[in-house]
Amino acid sequence: MKRWLLALCCWFPLLSSANEALTLDWIDLVPEKERAQFNANQMPILNHDGEAANQSMIGNVREELNGSTVKIPGFVIPLEGDDKAVTEFLLVPYFGACIHVPPPPPNQIVYVKFPKGAPIQQLWDVVYVVGTLKTQSVNHDLAEVGYLLEGSAIEDYDDM
Repeated sequence: MKRWLLALCCWFPLLSSANEALTLDWIDLVPEKERAQFNANQMPILNHDGEAANQSMIGNVREELNGSTVKIPGFVIPLEGDDKAVTEFLLVPYFGACIHVPPPPPNQIVYVKFPKGAPIQQLWDVVYVVGTLKTQSVNHDLAEVGYLLEGSAIEDYDDM
């Protein structure tokens, strides 16, 4: 009986944490060795001199995050849906990304598929998106994207 209780106690923490989402910051999507390309505010270092720059294609995705259940904050750029709900959107780290040039690097943009639809009124400010992250490139007119997220929940942002 003691062995059974000991085994149950050892497995319970693993079972309870399996369903919890891994909360990520945007810098967490960048491989450790490439983080020097970002400033102290976790923004890509850009050169604003001269003509409008193209999207920087430097940077890789973190393959070890593939298939993880994650929770990440960001701003929504609607792509598909109607006046009530959005079913596909880009999630970006800062307001105006992909609308103003240049867009962030692909590893700083997440293409979200949200089949049940996210309510439009909930998407004007920064939100958390929860779902299964995939390291899959998506080419879109606005930018090349490094991650795909199968969204399961939208949560209010809380920076505490």
